[in-house]
Amino acid sequence: MDIYLVGGAVRDQLLGRPVVDRDWVVVGATPEDMLAQGYRAVGKDFPVFLHGDTKEEYALARTERKTGRGYHGFAFHADPSVTVEQDLERRDLTINAIAQREDGTLVDPFGGVGDIEARVLRHVSDAFAEDPVRLLRVARFAARYAPLGFRVADETMALMRRMVDDGEVDHLVPERVWTETRKALAEPMPSAFLRVLRDSGALRVLFPEVDALYGVPQRPEYHPEVDTGIHEELVLDAAAALAPGDSLVGWCAFTHDLGKALTPADVLPRHIMHEQRGIEPVRAISARLKVPVEYAFMAEMVCKHHLNAHMALELRPTTILRLLDALGALRRPERLETFLLACMADKRGRLGSAQADYPQADFLRACRTAAASITSQPFVAQGLQGPAIGEAMKKAQATAIAGVPKPAP
Repeated sequence: MDIYLVGGAVRDQLLGRPVVDRDWVVVGATPEDMLAQGYRAVGKDFPVFLHGDTKEEYALARTERKTGRGYHGFAFHADPSVTVEQDLERRDLTINAIAQREDGTLVDPFGGVGDIEARVLRHVSDAFAEDPVRLLRVARFAARYAPLGFRVADETMALMRRMVDDGEVDHLVPERVWTETRKALAEPMPSAFLRVLRDSGALRVLFPEVDALYGVPQRPEYHPEVDTGIHEELVLDAAAALAPGDSLVGWCAFTHDLGKALTPADVLPRHIMHEQRGIEPVRAISARLKVPVEYAFMAEMVCKHHLNAHMALELRPTTILRLLDALGALRRPERLETFLLACMADKRGRLGSAQADYPQADFLRACRTAAASITSQPFVAQGLQGPAIGEAMKKAQATAIAGVPKPAP
């Protein structure tokens, strides 16, 4: 029985990055052998075991063959005769198809080490095309490694385009699309995720609402980048810089401007009421991907109210209070923080504005603190009851907000 460290742990070691998860492949063993040595079986579709002490995953070396469409259309074969090279051959990218022996030497049958050095994301074999999730994974890896100079190999991009043309991507289930998207939005450069999907043609299939933003003009005095699709990319990267690893902020950035694709042609390059037009596509994309409730809620709030955030210093106290109430921010201040980070990303996601100040954020935080300081006790003590207490509190909250000093121009 031989045990190899495989996949991301080997890749990240070679890149000098922290190793988060360690996965192992076992060659020359049966499930009975693993159980006899104290491993606990956890795999449903193929033999995977947890180590009794480390709880790390140990999988028996296996091969796979395509049996149908989509992510689930595979049959797996695992027995002691399967070699580590055969196991590596079924993996997606060469940089993920490297194994490390117990003595530290590498098994690299597909040139993964060279591709790490060359900063290339390259598929291992044409079997890549059998699993549409791999296209999303390549886009996600691009979002992670683009800051290190990685690019998708030309032949891999060509294969991904064929996958789209052949309709394989149409069989992706919403849960898998969401899982990969959520992870990509938490990476350092999510704009690369968009670019890879768009270059392959998958963006128009999976996210037509986002694909439609490309080529839509904006007023250059506000958006020097002009193209709304480019603005989308800049906002995603600004969100990743402002809130590293926060996919909720990333999702809000991803969906904040969908209404601009619906602006009537005779109005362009202005986008009057785009925040209202965006609500329907935000709801549609959230429902289609079955995103968590909080993601759907916050995306709609950012879409609907991001211009109010930009104009916060000019808003009336009652309007600010309605915004805080809509967010539920008086009870849940973290919602205001998510909202403000996404709005700040929108402000900074413009050519030449990557470090732009956003005094609106501190002002709205102070408004929320002032409003939250108002309690019901004084009004109860005055003898007010029922709705009268709520009305009195609203007036007092608006007065408190009016007393918040605005930053100097």
